Amino acid sequence: MRAGHAGEAARIRAERLLRWYPRAWRDRYGPEFAELLISDITERPKAPSRTLDVARGGIVARLATAGLTGVAGTGQVQARASLASLGCCQAFFLLIGAAMWSQLAIGWQWSAPAGAATLTGMVLMSAALLAFITLMGLAALPYAGAVTVKIARGQARGLVIPALVFAAGATVAFIGGRHFGNGWPGTGGHPWPGGYLRAGGHEWIGRGLIPGGLAAFSWACTLSVTTYWLHPAALATFPAAELAWMAASPVALACAAGGAATLVRRVELPRHLLAWQARLAASACGVMLAFFAGCGCWVASGGQGLFHAGAIDAAGVAALAATLAVAGQAARHARYGLPT
Repeated sequence: MRAGHAGEAARIRAERLLRWYPRAWRDRYGPEFAELLISDITERPKAPSRTLDVARGGIVARLATAGLTGVAGTGQVQARASLASLGCCQAFFLLIGAAMWSQLAIGWQWSAPAGAATLTGMVLMSAALLAFITLMGLAALPYAGAVTVKIARGQARGLVIPALVFAAGATVAFIGGRHFGNGWPGTGGHPWPGGYLRAGGHEWIGRGLIPGGLAAFSWACTLSVTTYWLHPAALATFPAAELAWMAASPVALACAAGGAATLVRRVELPRHLLAWQARLAASACGVMLAFFAGCGCWVASGGQGLFHAGAIDAAGVAALAATLAVAGQAARHARYGLPT
């Protein structure tokens, strides 16, 4: 009986250790690895090094599944996984970066930038943001075309649900951003160096550097990135509709990013288009680096008045740095995953 209890306890411990590994790995290798673990646990009931080895191997396996580690030339599956992870990094980077950019855009609407560092940072961030959005649009075109063709041909197994999730999240984010953008704090300010410049029916701030509509939309979509969450009393004074949007907008954006990432992993593009995506990924990382440099320039200077950089901005720069590091890793392995 004791032997039976010992065997059952070893099996339970082995199953717990296997949870370090992703589901796909467990489905393929789990039974064999579990037998090895049970045997080792029976012989060595207390072995901290075993737990550490399993944890290390599980983390590496999860990183490989996400396309952040792997061997060069392991195939297009790794490239797609890397591009999907890169897309998630870009979405998070855009969320945090747009929130910081919107803060400066509001200050720019009401007064001249306080200091050369803030001005330099704003110019870099604005140019990088425009380039970043353009690259994301170019990267999305092949996937949109491939998904459309497969749905039209009735070959969209595994694509319909993520496509609907992406469409729903993007639609909610767009409608909400447009609606709540009408309450943008920059409205009614006096664009530096004075007066609106109009082009194509749009109002532009600061000699055409920042489109007012884009600044308002960006502000509305990133309302959830705020320190007000740490001050419930102040947060309770917000209108109920705005509070609901602050809670719903991250969910909508997460759905859009998650749906897009799933499509990237599942859509099998030709190798030359994957190679093109890998080149766009490298370019996107360069643009993200430029945006990060602009943020760092502003936050390091501290800013003044409406352009003051607080603790949340320093935390934002740290988050951008971490995201950029992961994005760079994903971009490298997207290229390594393609056979030469």
